[in-house]
Amino acid sequence: MDSLHYMDPHRPNQYSSAIINVGNVVQDYDSDKMFPVFGFGAKIPPNGQVSHMFPCNFQNHDPFVQGVNGILEVYQRCLPSIQLFGPTNFAPTIRECTRMTQSGGQGDGRSSYFVTLILTDGAITDMQQTIDAIVDASFSALSIIIIGVGNADFSAMDNLDCDDGLLRSSSGRTAQRDIVQFVPMNKFKNDPVRLAEEVLAEVPEQVQQWARFNNIKPNFDFQAVTHDPTAPPPYGF
Repeated sequence: MDSLHYMDPHRPNQYSSAIINVGNVVQDYDSDKMFPVFGFGAKIPPNGQVSHMFPCNFQNHDPFVQGVNGILEVYQRCLPSIQLFGPTNFAPTIRECTRMTQSGGQGDGRSSYFVTLILTDGAITDMQQTIDAIVDASFSALSIIIIGVGNADFSAMDNLDCDDGLLRSSSGRTAQRDIVQFVPMNKFKNDPVRLAEEVLAEVPEQVQQWARFNNIKPNFDFQAVTHDPTAPPPYGF
């Protein structure tokens, strides 16, 4: 019962709360609200092999679910079928998300921009590989939002959320731009307005930088979707 994944029948666990609260902030920026959902750090069926990136619906060729409700449902269905198992590696998931941006995902490639949301309850164990993956991803149409769940020491995340300078890979390659935003969930869990502000704080500038680097002109006919961070979650929590 000490696990942050423990399913209390009377209230959502911290991961469920993060999915609901943060998902409601970002989902309105996706037109079809179809999201690929991956897990990492677990022994998965059918043979209990350790995986550092697996689709939570166990459908390798179709990891997409519909909306925040779909994310929450596939997370809750997945848990009883897996055994949580370290180490905690981010790099495989980031590289898969980068690959999806390059193949267009379910969008139309060049005109699509992607945001990867990572929920974690502790320090990662593949820091250098993750930095290398982020540096490579910085040249793609991708932003990464990392949500720290629970009370762990997240100080190492400052190495990824590099507001004071661009990341440099082990090969000496410099990131094209800063694409990572880290948000400790506990700091803002009782303040949905501040949470929305922190989650989306750096994404607009990251999108603009991507457009400038790739000489992409804005579509002035596009109707932006606004999100009311003060609205209550529509899922009964």
